[in-house]
Amino acid sequence: MSGLAPFSRLAPFIQEYIYRKKWDSLREAQIEACRVLLDTRHHLLIASGTASGKTEAAFFPALTELYERPSESVGILYIGPLKALINDQFERITELLREGEVPVWHWHGDVSQSEKTKLMQRPSGVLQITPESLEGLLMNRPNAIPALFHDLRYIMIDEIHAFMGADRGIQVLSQLTRLERMASCSPRRIGLSATLSDYEAAARWLGAGTSQPVEVVSPQGGRKLKLSVEHFSFPDARDEREAEHLGLAKQQYYSFIYDHTHRKKALVFTNSRSDAELTTLELRRIAAKREERDVFHVHHGSISAMLREETEAALRSGSGPAVAAATVTLELGIDLGELQRVIQLGAPYSCSSFVQRLGRSGRRGEQASEMMFLCAEEEDEEAQLPARMPWTLLRAIAVIELYVRERWVEPVDLRRKPVGVLYHQTMSTLKSIGEAEPAELAQAVLTLPAFRGIEPEEFKQLLRYLLQTDHIQQTEEGTMIIGLGGEKIVNNFRFYAVFKDDEEHAVYNGSEEIGSITTVPPPGYCFTLAGRLWKVEEVDSKHKAVYVKSSRGKVDTLWLGAGGDVHTRVLQKMRQILQERTLYPYLAPGAVNRLERARRLALESGLLRSPVIPAGGDSLFILPWAGSKQFRTLERLLKHNLTKPLKLRQIVPMEPYYMVVSGGANAAELLAAIQAELSGIADPEALLDAAEAPYLGKYDEFVPPELVRRAFAVDGLDVTGLAEVLASDKKEDEENENGGES
Repeated sequence: MSGLAPFSRLAPFIQEYIYRKKWDSLREAQIEACRVLLDTRHHLLIASGTASGKTEAAFFPALTELYERPSESVGILYIGPLKALINDQFERITELLREGEVPVWHWHGDVSQSEKTKLMQRPSGVLQITPESLEGLLMNRPNAIPALFHDLRYIMIDEIHAFMGADRGIQVLSQLTRLERMASCSPRRIGLSATLSDYEAAARWLGAGTSQPVEVVSPQGGRKLKLSVEHFSFPDARDEREAEHLGLAKQQYYSFIYDHTHRKKALVFTNSRSDAELTTLELRRIAAKREERDVFHVHHGSISAMLREETEAALRSGSGPAVAAATVTLELGIDLGELQRVIQLGAPYSCSSFVQRLGRSGRRGEQASEMMFLCAEEEDEEAQLPARMPWTLLRAIAVIELYVRERWVEPVDLRRKPVGVLYHQTMSTLKSIGEAEPAELAQAVLTLPAFRGIEPEEFKQLLRYLLQTDHIQQTEEGTMIIGLGGEKIVNNFRFYAVFKDDEEHAVYNGSEEIGSITTVPPPGYCFTLAGRLWKVEEVDSKHKAVYVKSSRGKVDTLWLGAGGDVHTRVLQKMRQILQERTLYPYLAPGAVNRLERARRLALESGLLRSPVIPAGGDSLFILPWAGSKQFRTLERLLKHNLTKPLKLRQIVPMEPYYMVVSGGANAAELLAAIQAELSGIADPEALLDAAEAPYLGKYDEFVPPELVRRAFAVDGLDVTGLAEVLASDKKEDEENENGGES
């Protein structure tokens, strides 16, 4: 049997589906997945580019097994990071299963209760779910878990790079082990991703807590790329004349976006919800001014589900042009069909994000993956030296070069002491069990694979604290149950999620829900949502609702923007780009000109000569060319350890590029003091004040402060990484100086 061609081994309805789709052959990932899943008992990691047939590679052999040997419970559990991705895959799988008589269910916040009840009554086939809904099932319906999953064969985790290294990934790994124990099943795991560099780390993550090996399928297929980068300079509006110039520059910028998208199916990625809103608003204004069709949409986490689905439908199957400004919500695997253009406003913070966004285009046949970067930055000739660098342009070139030339993406940074998720899983497990002996609870939680870095004594410390704060109560028999303080947390639906989610108010225009906002404005106030302007008519605080009507008032958005973390490798590549004379063929004239000026300024000013350079007066610039975590470590070291000895009076961080330090040290003294301090730190906790316990996650506030401190020192700081970067910079500077002398 194993010698037969993979196609002939697939279930008849899958063969029929392939004929219907007019595929000439199976792709490499699909052939390899058939080999692993049909001939071995191993787990499987499929790491291949977007639109390479990963989903089918996982489902074809798994569904073949369910067809040949129907499961007595849910047979395949598919975990996806986004409701939109689950909805998209639900439609794709429904089409595939039309003839196969394998039922497919989906379960998340937007699915009706009647649909969920049907599944509970007749557990079977494929269940697609988010981690949050799975948490709710494990916590609130523990008695239903055996019936739902006792014959579970496969667990598929889509976009695993979106989970690994994040609190949500720790939650998912914990859920898998809990589910297997509760249902007495041992399903095989299948991980899917388009953006992985370290396959070994990903395989270890996927197989954590199990004995089966993980096989990696990673077809090496080169895709044609079509990249361009353009730069727009916005003058600093110091006076009326400059304000006029700024207005014209912004007009040209938005007109450029409009001209390159309005006749196409196009996706415009932004790094924040505010930028997505303002861009859509401006594009709609241009359409109205030119008396052309409004084909513009906006898609992010605070837009209502109905409007998001309208946007996806317009891009996927609408008859005419459609343009959506979007954030990370359209970055992950949703198939939007034949997009003709993908534009990135600014630069992604990571190579991983760049690869995901690039993969939104060129998903059909031999089409090239196409992406246009538009880097708009303020330019002020009178600003401080580092502020005159085009940081966004440099970051755009760096992520392109690192991925396209070196195929590098950020390695996963796994948390060693995820104490907030430890609290979460402790409370969720206790809620699920009902009551437990302290030793029984410790055994249940500390044997979850993500908590191997937690010492038994640390867990005891957590339990003692939870007893003091009434999150847990001890019965007369000595067992533990959820306390009154814990009930308030655990019984709120927000508890299912381990990521931070600000409490939002729903926004209604009449009876139609438009989306939600975190900052609630007073009546009469105007703001932007779903790419349109609204005026607040009424705020219903009790039901967390804001009622609005259409407006033409001022533009404002109601979310605080948070940038992403940048890896040291990206910063080092940016430095290299400034040092070298390399020409990049994808740079448009404006970007070529701006890079040339930046290189000249860096050379003339000595910006690259040392990590610490004079800034005039008693001020210094520090440019560590280190990633966000290392940058924050340096900032803390300066504030905590060196402020008094060096009589520093001000430290202004411009994360992650540079900081301005003022006080009583010269450049050489400050650099020497930083390096000496780094070499003497045995424990990163030395960088924290005695009473300080900074939070890294949503539930850290419920954990004893001393545990939070330890976790921050281990997972939030990187003394070694910072020391290595500064040492390599020093070595490189010395080599450059010696080379110059010879």
